[in-house]
Amino acid sequence: MIPNHPSEEISLRGHIIDSWTLPRVFDAIMDLGGTFEVQSIEVGRHRDEPSHARMRVSAPTAEALAAIITHLQELGAELVSSGDAETRPAPKDGALPPDFYSTTNLRTEVRIGGLWIPVEGTEMDVAIVVDAANNRACTRPMIDVRRGDPVVVGHTGIRAIPIERRRDTDVFSFMNSAVSSEKPKKLVIHEIAREMRAIKARGGRILFVAGPAIIHSGAADYLARLIRDGYVDVLFGGNAIAAHDVEAALYGTSLGVSLESGTPVEGGHRHHMRAINTIRLAGSLRAAVEAGTVTRGVMYEAITRGTRMVLAGSVRDDGPIPDVITDMLAAQREMRAAVQGVEMAVMIASMLHSIATGNLLPASVRTVAVDINPAVVTKLADRGSWQAVGLVTDAEPFLRELAAQLV
Repeated sequence: MIPNHPSEEISLRGHIIDSWTLPRVFDAIMDLGGTFEVQSIEVGRHRDEPSHARMRVSAPTAEALAAIITHLQELGAELVSSGDAETRPAPKDGALPPDFYSTTNLRTEVRIGGLWIPVEGTEMDVAIVVDAANNRACTRPMIDVRRGDPVVVGHTGIRAIPIERRRDTDVFSFMNSAVSSEKPKKLVIHEIAREMRAIKARGGRILFVAGPAIIHSGAADYLARLIRDGYVDVLFGGNAIAAHDVEAALYGTSLGVSLESGTPVEGGHRHHMRAINTIRLAGSLRAAVEAGTVTRGVMYEAITRGTRMVLAGSVRDDGPIPDVITDMLAAQREMRAAVQGVEMAVMIASMLHSIATGNLLPASVRTVAVDINPAVVTKLADRGSWQAVGLVTDAEPFLRELAAQLV
């Protein structure tokens, strides 16, 4: 320790060695310009026995120390001298105090009246609002904070509980978030299917985030089959997948290209607009299905099965289809409500919708990111540490193999 430098004592508890938490803490302190002194360490002697470490962390300035502590809390560190969480009133509607605590996607607790209280609604990049009278705390998006709400600030009285690395050797344990186009995809997909069966067997819920490439690549039948067989409880997408799925159902094309022959169809470039217009005339996707206008495809199966579906729009949408939510804040709220209780998220060929969904998911949700672009897979898989698998591949071979394993 350097004399006269600000310092704090922290403790770490759990499987901090085999999950690499301890070396990540050391690296973070040094990378951010701090120093540390390990005061004690106790290593668990059995597979179910946790380890414990205590150290003093220092930095050249109080601001640098605060930045280090904030980062270490994301790794599960707890201040030894921690008192109750500090709060400040929100200065106006939709704005936070300058030193507000920005959440991670880890399960979090705050200390209120000397008691550690679980924060309701785990989500990253939002604020924590405290109801001290009822010993409750919940996450709240910035836009939904009202003037005067007691918002948690600083880093006192806050602890994030990291996801422990599982000791059994499933695909999420040994593949983690590393991304490669050379992974043994068939074996990985087999393990993903096994996990999906286990989730459904215990009554769990599975989310699929689907991009229009699923339709373009001819994989719609596989996704439709998974929905029909009950493996998709929640479906997220945009105007594009709905429009091209209906186009495929009505005309056998996607983007005007025949899904049977792979060749452009005369006048096919108008098909997606005709498909959107058909749904707008019917009033909704459900109305079109109930009228017998749409009789197959992803949208048909989702509506017939009763799958919870959220279609969020964008500025480039044609139409759009009436079911598409064009108010982005309203779409966020619908997605936030729909992901509650989800145990696995499978994100396929939809960068923006997948990233938006990743922001809403707790770290405990098993995440599968599939895209032909490695950068997209990396960005998504990195949000889940031990809970994420990334596959660089096209939508069609992934869904074909997954359906073959599950059906």
